[in-house]
Amino acid sequence: MATFDKPKVELHVHLDGAIRLETILDVAKKRGIKLEADTLQDLMQLCTVYEPATLTEFLSKFNHYMHVIAGNREAIKRVAYEFVETKAKEGVIYVEVRYSPHFLANSSVDPIPWNQKEGDLTPDEVVSLVNQGLSDGEKAFNIKVRSILCCMRHMPNWSMDVVELCKKYSSEGVVAIDLAGDESLNCVAYPGHRMAYEEAVKSGIHRTVHAGEVGPPSVVKEAVEVLKAERIGHGYHTIEDQELYKQLLEENMHFEVCPISSKLTGACNPDFTKHPVIRFKEDQANYSLNTDDPLIFNSTLDTDYMTAEKYMGFTEEEFKRININSAKSSFLPEKEKKDLLNHLFEAYGMMVNTSF
Repeated sequence: MATFDKPKVELHVHLDGAIRLETILDVAKKRGIKLEADTLQDLMQLCTVYEPATLTEFLSKFNHYMHVIAGNREAIKRVAYEFVETKAKEGVIYVEVRYSPHFLANSSVDPIPWNQKEGDLTPDEVVSLVNQGLSDGEKAFNIKVRSILCCMRHMPNWSMDVVELCKKYSSEGVVAIDLAGDESLNCVAYPGHRMAYEEAVKSGIHRTVHAGEVGPPSVVKEAVEVLKAERIGHGYHTIEDQELYKQLLEENMHFEVCPISSKLTGACNPDFTKHPVIRFKEDQANYSLNTDDPLIFNSTLDTDYMTAEKYMGFTEEEFKRININSAKSSFLPEKEKKDLLNHLFEAYGMMVNTSF
Protein backbone atom coordinates (compact mmCIF):
# COMPACT_ATOMS: atom_id res chain seq x y z
CA MET A 1 0.00 0.00 0.00
CA ALA A 2 1.13 3.55 -0.70
CA THR A 3 2.55 5.61 2.15
CA PHE A 4 -0.22 8.18 1.75
CA ASP A 5 -3.14 6.68 -0.16
CA LYS A 6 -5.41 9.72 -0.02
CA PRO A 7 -5.98 12.25 -2.84
CA LYS A 8 -2.90 14.31 -3.70
CA VAL A 9 -2.02 17.54 -5.50
CA GLU A 10 1.15 17.86 -7.60
CA LEU A 11 2.50 21.21 -8.77
CA HIS A 12 6.00 20.56 -10.18
CA VAL A 13 6.36 17.91 -12.88
CA HIS A 14 7.79 18.24 -16.39
CA LEU A 15 5.83 16.64 -19.24
CA ASP A 16 9.00 15.89 -21.20
CA GLY A 17 10.49 14.26 -18.10
CA ALA A 18 7.43 12.07 -17.52
CA ILE A 19 7.15 10.18 -20.81
CA ARG A 20 6.73 6.39 -20.76
CA LEU A 21 9.71 4.38 -22.00
CA GLU A 22 7.28 2.08 -23.88
CA THR A 23 5.93 5.11 -25.73
CA ILE A 24 9.42 6.26 -26.74
CA LEU A 25 10.18 2.82 -28.19
CA ASP A 26 6.82 2.61 -29.93
CA VAL A 27 6.96 6.09 -31.48
CA ALA A 28 10.59 5.57 -32.59
CA LYS A 29 9.53 2.38 -34.37
CA LYS A 30 6.55 4.06 -36.04
CA ARG A 31 8.67 7.01 -37.18
CA GLY A 32 11.60 4.84 -38.29
CA ILE A 33 13.97 6.50 -35.82
CA LYS A 34 16.96 4.43 -34.75
CA LEU A 35 17.52 4.61 -31.00
CA GLU A 36 20.74 3.85 -29.13
CA ALA A 37 18.75 1.16 -27.28
CA ASP A 38 16.13 -1.19 -28.66
CA THR A 39 14.83 -2.87 -25.51
CA LEU A 40 12.98 -1.39 -22.58
CA GLN A 41 15.75 -2.38 -20.19
CA ASP A 42 18.52 -0.80 -22.31
CA LEU A 43 16.50 2.36 -22.86
CA MET A 44 15.93 2.65 -19.12
CA GLN A 45 19.69 2.36 -18.51
CA LEU A 46 20.23 5.13 -21.02
CA CYS A 47 17.57 7.55 -19.76
CA THR A 48 17.79 7.06 -15.99
CA VAL A 49 20.01 8.73 -13.41
CA TYR A 50 20.67 6.18 -10.66
CA GLU A 51 23.36 7.89 -8.57
CA PRO A 52 23.74 11.52 -7.49
CA ALA A 53 25.05 13.39 -10.55
CA THR A 54 25.27 16.98 -11.74
CA LEU A 55 22.43 18.98 -13.24
CA THR A 56 24.32 18.95 -16.56
CA GLU A 57 24.53 15.17 -16.53
CA PHE A 58 20.84 14.97 -15.71
CA LEU A 59 19.92 17.34 -18.56
CA SER A 60 21.97 15.27 -21.03
CA LYS A 61 19.45 12.41 -20.56
CA PHE A 62 16.86 14.30 -22.62
CA ASN A 63 19.11 14.01 -25.68
CA HIS A 64 18.46 10.26 -25.79
CA TYR A 65 14.74 10.51 -26.48
CA MET A 66 13.37 14.01 -27.06
CA HIS A 67 14.01 13.86 -30.84
CA VAL A 68 11.58 10.91 -30.96
CA ILE A 69 8.62 12.88 -29.60
CA ALA A 70 9.43 16.43 -30.73
CA GLY A 71 7.93 17.52 -34.03
CA ASN A 72 5.37 14.71 -34.10
CA ARG A 73 1.75 15.72 -33.58
CA GLU A 74 0.40 12.29 -32.68
CA ALA A 75 3.22 11.60 -30.20
CA ILE A 76 2.83 14.95 -28.41
CA LYS A 77 -0.90 14.47 -27.94
CA ARG A 78 -0.30 10.88 -26.81
CA VAL A 79 2.30 11.69 -24.15
CA ALA A 80 0.00 14.38 -22.72
CA TYR A 81 -2.90 11.92 -22.53
CA GLU A 82 -0.77 9.14 -21.00
CA PHE A 83 0.64 11.58 -18.45
CA VAL A 84 -2.88 12.17 -17.10
CA GLU A 85 -3.52 8.42 -16.89
CA THR A 86 -0.31 7.93 -14.90
CA LYS A 87 -1.15 10.70 -12.45
CA ALA A 88 -4.68 9.39 -11.92
CA LYS A 89 -3.18 6.00 -10.99
CA GLU A 90 -0.92 7.76 -8.45
CA GLY A 91 -3.97 9.17 -6.64
CA VAL A 92 -3.44 12.72 -7.88
CA ILE A 93 -6.69 14.68 -8.24
CA TYR A 94 -5.12 17.94 -9.44
CA VAL A 95 -1.82 18.41 -11.26
CA GLU A 96 -0.02 21.30 -12.95
CA VAL A 97 2.30 19.96 -15.63
CA ARG A 98 5.00 22.10 -17.26
CA TYR A 99 6.96 22.01 -20.49
CA SER A 100 8.75 24.18 -23.05
CA PRO A 101 6.60 24.44 -26.21
CA HIS A 102 9.74 25.30 -28.19
CA PHE A 103 11.49 22.07 -27.23
CA LEU A 104 8.68 20.06 -28.84
CA ALA A 105 8.47 22.13 -32.03
CA ASN A 106 10.41 22.00 -35.30
CA SER A 107 9.23 25.22 -36.93
CA SER A 108 9.22 28.92 -35.91
CA VAL A 109 11.89 28.13 -33.32
CA ASP A 110 15.52 29.18 -33.45
CA PRO A 111 17.57 27.08 -33.11
CA ILE A 112 15.52 23.98 -33.97
CA PRO A 113 16.06 21.64 -30.98
CA TRP A 114 17.35 18.04 -30.84
CA ASN A 115 19.01 18.17 -34.31
CA GLN A 116 15.62 17.88 -35.99
CA LYS A 117 15.12 18.85 -39.62
CA GLU A 118 12.88 21.87 -40.05
CA GLY A 119 9.22 20.88 -40.24
CA ASP A 120 5.86 22.61 -39.82
CA LEU A 121 5.07 22.17 -36.13
CA THR A 122 5.21 25.52 -34.32
CA PRO A 123 5.38 26.13 -30.55
CA ASP A 124 1.82 27.52 -30.81
CA GLU A 125 0.47 24.28 -32.27
CA VAL A 126 2.44 22.26 -29.69
CA VAL A 127 0.47 24.01 -26.92
CA SER A 128 -2.78 23.28 -28.70
CA LEU A 129 -1.87 19.56 -29.06
CA VAL A 130 -0.80 19.22 -25.41
CA ASN A 131 -4.05 20.93 -24.35
CA GLN A 132 -6.06 18.41 -26.39
CA GLY A 133 -4.19 15.43 -24.92
CA LEU A 134 -4.58 16.73 -21.36
CA SER A 135 -8.25 17.55 -21.87
CA ASP A 136 -9.01 14.07 -23.29
CA GLY A 137 -7.13 12.58 -20.31
CA GLU A 138 -9.15 14.66 -17.85
CA LYS A 139 -12.40 13.31 -19.25
CA ALA A 140 -11.15 9.71 -19.38
CA PHE A 141 -9.56 9.57 -15.91
CA ASN A 142 -11.62 12.06 -13.93
CA ILE A 143 -8.80 14.29 -12.68
CA LYS A 144 -8.13 17.99 -13.16
CA VAL A 145 -5.03 19.05 -15.09
CA ARG A 146 -3.62 22.47 -15.91
CA SER A 147 -0.36 23.39 -17.63
CA ILE A 148 2.54 25.80 -17.20
CA LEU A 149 4.71 26.97 -20.11
CA CYS A 150 8.47 27.15 -19.54
CA CYS A 151 10.95 29.77 -20.65
CA MET A 152 14.53 28.46 -20.79
CA ARG A 153 17.32 30.48 -19.16
CA HIS A 154 19.73 29.90 -22.07
CA MET A 155 17.11 30.95 -24.67
CA PRO A 156 15.90 34.44 -23.70
CA ASN A 157 14.76 35.02 -27.29
CA TRP A 158 11.92 32.50 -26.72
CA SER A 159 10.52 34.12 -23.57
CA MET A 160 8.23 36.78 -25.05
CA ASP A 161 6.78 34.11 -27.30
CA VAL A 162 6.10 31.94 -24.21
CA VAL A 163 4.19 34.68 -22.37
CA GLU A 164 2.11 35.37 -25.49
CA LEU A 165 1.20 31.67 -25.65
CA CYS A 166 0.24 31.80 -21.95
CA LYS A 167 -2.12 34.66 -22.76
CA LYS A 168 -3.54 33.02 -25.89
CA TYR A 169 -4.29 29.70 -24.20
CA SER A 170 -5.28 30.92 -20.73
CA SER A 171 -8.88 29.83 -21.29
CA GLU A 172 -7.73 26.38 -22.45
CA GLY A 173 -5.88 25.23 -19.36
CA VAL A 174 -2.57 27.15 -19.41
CA VAL A 175 -2.32 28.73 -15.97
CA ALA A 176 1.23 30.08 -15.58
CA ILE A 177 4.70 30.83 -16.91
CA ASP A 178 7.92 29.23 -15.59
CA LEU A 179 11.64 29.79 -16.05
CA ALA A 180 13.84 26.67 -16.09
CA GLY A 181 17.45 25.80 -16.92
CA ASP A 182 20.92 26.90 -15.86
CA GLU A 183 20.61 29.16 -12.81
CA SER A 184 23.99 30.79 -13.40
CA LEU A 185 22.41 32.67 -16.33
CA ASN A 186 20.83 35.57 -14.49
CA CYS A 187 18.17 37.96 -15.69
CA VAL A 188 20.40 41.01 -15.58
CA ALA A 189 22.48 39.53 -18.40
CA TYR A 190 19.37 38.17 -20.15
CA PRO A 191 16.68 40.88 -20.09
CA GLY A 192 14.34 38.81 -22.33
CA HIS A 193 13.13 36.89 -19.29
CA ARG A 194 12.51 40.01 -17.25
CA MET A 195 10.47 41.56 -20.06
CA ALA A 196 8.39 38.38 -20.39
CA TYR A 197 7.69 38.28 -16.66
CA GLU A 198 6.79 41.98 -16.61
CA GLU A 199 4.29 41.24 -19.38
CA ALA A 200 2.98 38.26 -17.34
CA VAL A 201 2.41 40.51 -14.29
CA LYS A 202 0.63 43.08 -16.47
CA SER A 203 -1.56 40.41 -18.10
CA GLY A 204 -2.47 38.58 -14.89
CA ILE A 205 -0.49 35.43 -15.81
CA HIS A 206 0.67 33.44 -12.76
CA ARG A 207 4.43 33.02 -12.26
CA THR A 208 6.74 30.35 -10.91
CA VAL A 209 10.55 30.18 -11.29
CA HIS A 210 13.12 27.41 -10.87
CA ALA A 211 15.50 28.96 -8.33
CA GLY A 212 17.74 27.85 -5.48
CA GLU A 213 17.83 24.29 -6.81
CA VAL A 214 21.56 24.23 -7.49
CA GLY A 215 21.96 28.01 -7.50
CA PRO A 216 22.58 30.28 -4.47
CA PRO A 217 19.90 32.20 -2.52
CA SER A 218 20.58 35.25 -4.71
CA VAL A 219 18.80 33.46 -7.59
CA VAL A 220 15.74 33.03 -5.36
CA LYS A 221 15.91 36.71 -4.41
CA GLU A 222 16.02 37.66 -8.09
CA ALA A 223 13.06 35.37 -8.83
CA VAL A 224 10.98 37.03 -6.13
CA GLU A 225 12.09 40.65 -6.52
CA VAL A 226 12.76 40.97 -10.25
CA LEU A 227 10.48 38.34 -11.79
CA LYS A 228 7.76 38.65 -9.14
CA ALA A 229 7.51 34.86 -8.73
CA GLU A 230 4.49 33.64 -6.77
CA ARG A 231 6.05 30.19 -6.24
CA ILE A 232 9.62 28.90 -6.24
CA GLY A 233 10.59 25.71 -8.05
CA HIS A 234 12.80 23.79 -5.57
CA GLY A 235 14.26 26.67 -3.52
CA TYR A 236 16.41 24.42 -1.26
CA HIS A 237 19.33 26.84 -1.00
CA THR A 238 17.07 29.64 0.28
CA ILE A 239 17.83 28.49 3.84
CA GLU A 240 21.46 29.57 3.39
CA ASP A 241 20.27 33.18 3.54
CA GLN A 242 18.40 33.38 6.85
CA GLU A 243 17.05 36.85 6.23
CA LEU A 244 15.60 35.92 2.83
CA TYR A 245 14.25 32.63 4.17
CA LYS A 246 12.53 34.38 7.08
CA GLN A 247 11.03 36.95 4.70
CA LEU A 248 9.64 34.23 2.39
CA LEU A 249 8.23 32.29 5.34
CA GLU A 250 6.40 35.44 6.46
CA GLU A 251 5.09 35.98 2.94
CA ASN A 252 3.90 32.35 2.82
CA MET A 253 5.91 31.75 -0.36
CA HIS A 254 5.30 28.29 -1.78
CA PHE A 255 8.28 26.01 -2.46
CA GLU A 256 7.80 23.23 -5.01
CA VAL A 257 9.95 20.52 -3.41
CA CYS A 258 11.13 17.40 -5.32
CA PRO A 259 13.02 15.07 -2.90
CA ILE A 260 14.21 12.26 -5.22
CA SER A 261 15.13 14.78 -7.90
CA SER A 262 17.15 16.94 -5.50
CA LYS A 263 19.36 14.01 -4.57
CA LEU A 264 19.98 12.73 -8.11
CA THR A 265 20.69 16.14 -9.69
CA GLY A 266 23.21 16.93 -6.97
CA ALA A 267 21.07 19.85 -5.77
CA CYS A 268 21.18 18.74 -2.12
CA ASN A 269 23.14 16.58 0.27
CA PRO A 270 22.48 12.98 -0.89
CA ASP A 271 21.73 12.06 2.72
CA PHE A 272 17.93 12.50 2.90
CA THR A 273 18.09 12.90 6.68
CA LYS A 274 19.85 16.24 6.09
CA HIS A 275 17.47 17.51 3.40
CA PRO A 276 16.35 21.19 3.52
CA VAL A 277 12.71 20.07 3.36
CA ILE A 278 13.10 18.88 6.96
CA ARG A 279 13.73 22.51 7.87
CA PHE A 280 10.68 23.54 5.81
CA LYS A 281 8.64 20.97 7.72
CA GLU A 282 9.90 22.12 11.14
CA ASP A 283 9.11 25.74 10.26
CA GLN A 284 5.66 24.78 8.92
CA ALA A 285 6.59 26.40 5.62
CA ASN A 286 4.29 26.39 2.60
CA TYR A 287 5.55 23.66 0.23
CA SER A 288 4.53 20.65 -1.85
CA LEU A 289 6.07 17.25 -2.68
CA ASN A 290 6.54 16.55 -6.39
CA THR A 291 8.25 14.18 -8.84
CA ASP A 292 9.90 16.69 -11.23
CA ASP A 293 11.09 14.20 -13.91
CA PRO A 294 9.86 10.69 -13.02
CA LEU A 295 11.11 9.13 -16.27
CA ILE A 296 14.70 10.14 -15.56
CA PHE A 297 14.60 9.27 -11.85
CA ASN A 298 12.67 6.04 -12.45
CA SER A 299 10.28 7.19 -9.71
CA THR A 300 6.63 7.88 -8.96
CA LEU A 301 4.94 10.31 -6.58
CA ASP A 302 4.72 7.44 -4.10
CA THR A 303 8.53 7.14 -4.15
CA ASP A 304 8.84 10.77 -3.05
CA TYR A 305 6.23 10.30 -0.32
CA MET A 306 7.87 7.09 0.92
CA THR A 307 11.25 8.85 1.02
CA ALA A 308 9.78 11.71 3.04
CA GLU A 309 8.21 9.28 5.50
CA LYS A 310 11.21 6.99 5.83
CA TYR A 311 14.06 9.51 6.09
CA MET A 312 12.50 12.86 6.91
CA GLY A 313 10.01 12.02 9.64
CA PHE A 314 6.87 12.88 7.70
CA THR A 315 3.52 11.90 9.22
CA GLU A 316 0.10 11.53 7.66
CA GLU A 317 -0.84 14.88 9.23
CA GLU A 318 2.06 16.62 7.47
CA PHE A 319 1.10 14.98 4.16
CA LYS A 320 -2.43 16.33 4.59
CA ARG A 321 -1.12 19.79 5.50
CA ILE A 322 1.16 20.07 2.49
CA ASN A 323 -1.53 18.89 0.06
CA ILE A 324 -3.92 21.49 1.44
CA ASN A 325 -1.17 24.11 1.05
CA SER A 326 -0.54 22.86 -2.49
CA ALA A 327 -4.21 23.32 -3.34
CA LYS A 328 -4.17 26.82 -1.82
CA SER A 329 -1.00 27.67 -3.77
CA SER A 330 -2.27 26.23 -7.05
CA PHE A 331 -2.84 28.56 -9.97
CA LEU A 332 -6.53 27.75 -10.27
CA PRO A 333 -9.16 30.52 -10.18
CA GLU A 334 -10.64 31.03 -6.68
CA LYS A 335 -13.90 29.15 -7.27
CA GLU A 336 -12.11 26.03 -8.61
CA LYS A 337 -9.53 26.29 -5.84
CA LYS A 338 -12.30 26.30 -3.27
CA ASP A 339 -13.84 23.17 -4.85
CA LEU A 340 -10.47 21.42 -4.84
CA LEU A 341 -9.91 22.28 -1.18
CA ASN A 342 -13.37 21.06 -0.21
CA HIS A 343 -12.64 17.79 -2.02
CA LEU A 344 -9.44 17.37 0.02
CA PHE A 345 -11.05 18.34 3.34
CA GLU A 346 -13.76 15.76 2.74
CA ALA A 347 -11.30 13.04 1.70
CA TYR A 348 -9.11 13.78 4.75
CA GLY A 349 -12.07 13.77 7.15
CA MET A 350 -11.41 17.40 8.11
CA MET A 351 -13.77 20.24 8.81
CA VAL A 352 -14.16 22.56 5.84
CA ASN A 353 -12.11 25.65 6.52
CA THR A 354 -13.80 28.73 5.10
CA SER A 355 -11.12 31.21 6.14
CA PHE A 356 -8.60 30.80 3.29
